[in-house]
Amino acid sequence: MKIIYQIAIIFSICWVSQVIEKLLPIDFPASVIGMILLFLLLSIGVLKIEHIREKSDFLLANMAFFFIPAGVSVINYFDVLKSSLLPLLAICVITTVVTFAATAYSIKLTLHLMRKKENKDV
Repeated sequence: MKIIYQIAIIFSICWVSQVIEKLLPIDFPASVIGMILLFLLLSIGVLKIEHIREKSDFLLANMAFFFIPAGVSVINYFDVLKSSLLPLLAICVITTVVTFAATAYSIKLTLHLMRKKENKDV
């Protein structure tokens, strides 16, 4: 029953994000809206991590499985993508480096703030 409850929470957030996407006057991905909504619910304490831990761990552990359809689509339309291969590769490399840098600096900032809080508590 606990898993069904967790799935219901995650799907409800996804559904609400879809509704918000339709209501917005600009194009904004529902998946990003859902992540922001989940972050806000966790941050303000409406939702606890224990409410979704098992199901989110399952989804994270099986994330590669969800990329199979996208990979197959790339293979199916490779002839269309071939003409733009160099710009696509450049975008992939640049965004990967930017993502790594943003992640590294986010972790660095988080560790700095955690140490600062520990020193303040002592």
